[in-house]
Amino acid sequence: MSAPLEFTGERFIPGVPGEIWLEHWHRYHFAARWAKGARVLDVACGEGYGAAALARHAAHVTGVDVSEAAIAHARKAYAGLANATFIAAACTRLPFDTACFDTVVSFETLEHIEGHEAFLAEVARVLKPEGVLVLSCPNKVEYSDKRNYANEYHVKELYREELAKLIAARFPAMAWFGQRPTFYSVIAPEGANEAAGELFEVVQANPAEAARSLSSPLYYLLVASRSREAVNALPPAVSVLADRDDWMYSDYAKVIRELRAAAHRVVELDAALATKQLEIDRRGGFWWWLKLPLYRLGILK
Repeated sequence: MSAPLEFTGERFIPGVPGEIWLEHWHRYHFAARWAKGARVLDVACGEGYGAAALARHAAHVTGVDVSEAAIAHARKAYAGLANATFIAAACTRLPFDTACFDTVVSFETLEHIEGHEAFLAEVARVLKPEGVLVLSCPNKVEYSDKRNYANEYHVKELYREELAKLIAARFPAMAWFGQRPTFYSVIAPEGANEAAGELFEVVQANPAEAARSLSSPLYYLLVASRSREAVNALPPAVSVLADRDDWMYSDYAKVIRELRAAAHRVVELDAALATKQLEIDRRGGFWWWLKLPLYRLGILK
């Protein structure tokens, strides 16, 4: 069993709490449809969890990352996968033949490098002419500008227009999707495998394995009629309602910040208490406690 990598904030590590784990796992489950039976390259694979998840669907997955430590970990952690290989290499110098992959996946890579054009040129080279690139990138307006936030590991973030221009130079056919973690209400039909849209339900202990239906619903919604044709007139579909203003999410984030501040304060108070205990021990321990009221009254000095 490979020892876990330390989470520094530069790359996601499975088991890290917070919305970050939902963001990263969702991308790989989303990309799985383009991995089925394909030869897949996962660029900037990090710890290897995503490449391992894609290997459930792909003919073969190759994970590439510039970090020797991450690749060494991936080789040990996922050694049992016969259809997954991990190689240390820079994304701007991919050690593969031309047109050898059906699908290239690269999540949250662009913002970490300066050589965007060199990276995309390499992706275009190793991808088959009819191949597909599945890529993610932060929206600079929402990720940084509106939040007044600077990620220390990001060296070159992009606005939508910049991203579109960059990708179109090599891949003129594009379909855009958006991702935003927040609080959602999900209504899903029982037997969601037949429904329009996709639903992935995972557990934190094993997020690589997703159920395709909503378990343990809090409420039931029914569509009923005397006529089966009337019920079947509209096909089942996954329905999601999102909070555009992030009212609930902002409140949740505020509570989390306050809890962390309180936890930090508890650590400070514990340290102060330990210091005070040392002082008490130096003054005479238990008997000092008995004389404490006299000290407070100024009778004893």
